[in-house]
Amino acid sequence: MKIQTVDRELSIKTEKLSKRFGQFTAVNEITFDVHKGEIFGFLGANGAGKTTAMRMLCGLSTPTSGKAQIAGFDVYKHTEDIKRNIGYMSQKFSLYEDLTVLENIRFFGGIYGLSNQQLKTKSEQLITQLGIQQEAKKLVSSLPLGWKQKLSFSVAVLHEPEIVFLDEPTGGVDPVTRRQFWNLIYEASDRGITIFVTTHYMDEAEYCNRISIMVDGKIEALDTPANLKQRFNASSMDDVFYQLARGAQRTEG
Repeated sequence: MKIQTVDRELSIKTEKLSKRFGQFTAVNEITFDVHKGEIFGFLGANGAGKTTAMRMLCGLSTPTSGKAQIAGFDVYKHTEDIKRNIGYMSQKFSLYEDLTVLENIRFFGGIYGLSNQQLKTKSEQLITQLGIQQEAKKLVSSLPLGWKQKLSFSVAVLHEPEIVFLDEPTGGVDPVTRRQFWNLIYEASDRGITIFVTTHYMDEAEYCNRISIMVDGKIEALDTPANLKQRFNASSMDDVFYQLARGAQRTEG
């Protein structure tokens, strides 16, 4: 897969963003920018602080200190605007198993504020694009895992958000399905949607424009995959990650 070129317009801008819980600092003064249309990998071992950071960026948790703008909106003042301008998908896929494929699409499209006409048009387009015309009226619970995954991502970008946050979206699926999923990511990036993704698969890190690696609440490295491998004299992103993560002191946060 080729690495995409990106627009220099910023979708995410943070400056010394921190989150503390009592005496524990989960996220410690992280500073980074993400450009419009960029595929940005946000990596870290368990306890590194990446989930806490993502919650702040999504407007779900108020920072203790620092600054951040998401899609041009302030994380302190405009959390509802942030939520309307982002998409989100987690490893659990965020779909309702007891609703049909079509009902899920219409439900989430309604939450995102699409009109009835937009819902009708986008539902038809999405079902055709995914090739699931025969499954449109089936319960999501009956779908194979890979189909659920692709449907969940497509629903997360149904409203053409500025940014989509993907929290370990490919966990538990086979390599072929993961590669198909990444084709959807590239298509969204080509449309100008910024991709902010966490993953435990280091081969997927190679597909990102840039990667940040968190250790103990801090960003210890941020660059392109090629530059990081050169900097750490590593043959793969697995090697880079291991060199950084082995120095971690904590396992929670």
